[in-house]
Amino acid sequence: MSTNGVNTALKLQFGLINHGNRYLTAEAFGYKVNASGTSMKKKQIWTLEHDQDSQSDGRWALQSEPYLRYFGGSAEYLSCFAQTIGEFELWSMHLALHPQASLLSVARKRYAHLSTEVDELCMDSNIPWGVDSLVTLVYLDGKYSLKTCDNRFLSNDGKLVIDNGPNISFTLELKSGKLAFKDCEGKYLTPTGPTGTLKSGRCSRPGKDELFDLEESYPQVVFQAANKRYVSIRQGISISANQDDETDTETFLMEIDKDSKKCMFRTYGGNYWTLVTHGGILSTATEPEENTMFDFEWLGRSVAFRASNGKYVCTKKNGQLAAVSDTLGEDEKFVLKLINRPILVLRGENGFVCHHKSSNTLDANRSVYDIFSLVFSDGAYQIKSGNGKFWYVTSSGLVCTDGDKPEDFVFEFVENGRVAIKAQNGKYLRGDQGGTLMGDGLSVDVNSLWEH
Repeated sequence: MSTNGVNTALKLQFGLINHGNRYLTAEAFGYKVNASGTSMKKKQIWTLEHDQDSQSDGRWALQSEPYLRYFGGSAEYLSCFAQTIGEFELWSMHLALHPQASLLSVARKRYAHLSTEVDELCMDSNIPWGVDSLVTLVYLDGKYSLKTCDNRFLSNDGKLVIDNGPNISFTLELKSGKLAFKDCEGKYLTPTGPTGTLKSGRCSRPGKDELFDLEESYPQVVFQAANKRYVSIRQGISISANQDDETDTETFLMEIDKDSKKCMFRTYGGNYWTLVTHGGILSTATEPEENTMFDFEWLGRSVAFRASNGKYVCTKKNGQLAAVSDTLGEDEKFVLKLINRPILVLRGENGFVCHHKSSNTLDANRSVYDIFSLVFSDGAYQIKSGNGKFWYVTSSGLVCTDGDKPEDFVFEFVENGRVAIKAQNGKYLRGDQGGTLMGDGLSVDVNSLWEH
């Protein structure tokens, strides 16, 4: 878990790129490696095991510990014989993570969020809550940019800009398992001032103030009950559908248990929904346990869930939630809205979703990703490309990106960090064997689950 007990630190996985812009590849047979990969897929992903003294300046040299020789070469001709570091022994790092995360300052133990008051990215949140705490890493030509939830980039002077340029590109460095961002002038991003405004400081070598963690960004949702009001804890520990606006007290972090696939809901204060005597639902649990687990049923544009007593959760006449129903009716249905993914990046079993180079379709096996806009539509979502056109599914099952009219897709959160997406034709989006995104999946399986 994180320093502040909300999110999970991401395991650092990456691709290694040599001087010839080729990825280090582990072949399936013979335990051989080469540097011939043109993109980052399963065979090009590596995991770091670091010690506390490991260092990096954006490119890495890999040294044999017993022989003190350096690893390098090109294509099929890789060896670990070099006594000194040259271009052939230097490798660039391309993170193999879903690029949307929470950013934590190691020194301040605070999270980044978009502050609308001062129009800056500030490191002053105790917990990463709400849409403004989402940070998207954008990779281009070996450098990374930080994109905020409103599609702007962080510049090294702390300003948020729309246009690309050298001031928004940072070299990613690794220091004892933590990340540092070096700008085009050789300075490092650091929190400054009382609000922790994120911008480049004066340091040309990163210390603790310049180090960051990336943490998994769980879905955060709001629920609208049958009475058309939002579920809230504003009134205290009881869970009631009695509010007309969406604030932190109406927002819940959704976690899905890995083994049981049951769901838990955490409040802004850190407590879980839990079943209590006579079927009541309160926000009093501090740790996950049986009574904090709920079974989800996906009902198209609405959802229902059952508590550990086997009863459906319903909205009572006074707005309070209680698990007392044996059957499913209108009072047991809720509209779920995902609030911390206004911009969407999807990664499936074989890679990221990206526009096809020469058509209006989508690839689902790329090592680079495109960023799409997600528009809520009465329990469903519309997906918009950068040109303002919408996704739709053709009669042959192809997912296309040049629609003038929006088409609704239903999101089913069935695993932690993964979503199944159902099109209007009632079938799921999946990546086919050729790498094309299709809307013809008959069930939820490994090819129709998407990191988001």
